[in-house]
Amino acid sequence: MNSNSVRTLALALLVSVAAPVAAAPAPVTEVGSGGTAIERLERMLQARNQMQLDMQRQLDQMAQELSNLRGNVERNSYDIQQVVERQRDLYREIDDLRTAKSAAPKETKSTDENPSVNYTSDQTENAAYEAAVNLILKEKDYQGATKAFNAFLKKYPESVYTANAHYWLGQLFFSKRDFEQASKEFTAVSQFKDSNKRADALLKLGLIAQKQGNTAQANQYFQQVIDTYPDSTSAKQAKNAM
Repeated sequence: MNSNSVRTLALALLVSVAAPVAAAPAPVTEVGSGGTAIERLERMLQARNQMQLDMQRQLDQMAQELSNLRGNVERNSYDIQQVVERQRDLYREIDDLRTAKSAAPKETKSTDENPSVNYTSDQTENAAYEAAVNLILKEKDYQGATKAFNAFLKKYPESVYTANAHYWLGQLFFSKRDFEQASKEFTAVSQFKDSNKRADALLKLGLIAQKQGNTAQANQYFQQVIDTYPDSTSAKQAKNAM
């Protein structure tokens, strides 16, 4: 055998031996690839779980924010309703004062025919009362009005405007949600049987009791309004509140 044949045979043997060696790492690569795929799958599952947790937290947060917004809307609606009611009463009060001034040059008392008119010939007393009302209506100075009405009651304890002054103090405290003080003022109004503010004062006492969780007492006030003032706006509101 010549040298070329020997060289060729040796090369063939070397290639045949090297081929299995070169092929051997293939299973290792598959195992390695399989392990990486499992790890990748685990990471994907973890990422999905984390995403679900994040989405749940976001949903919970959105639900809480929606609940807060709903509560704010309800409070704002209630506050707007109270403002509208107070403004309506204030305008009626001013109209009553103007009517009383033009209709009665001397002190008069409320009558069944004209229960809203209360007027005194004391111009200083009239001016003090009207100034307190104007602090609410024109100046929107509710704190100043509270002080003015308290001062008025102290200076004119027997005034024909006493019930009205207590009523407006009750309204001012009620709008600030100071229900304890509002209750005292409305209770004072309820003692004046002939006051045109008595029906609404009793209604407010019922609403205060209702807000304080005293349903039985609230319904007693509401029923009293309905029985005593059956055709009044306050009676309609009392029926709706029960």
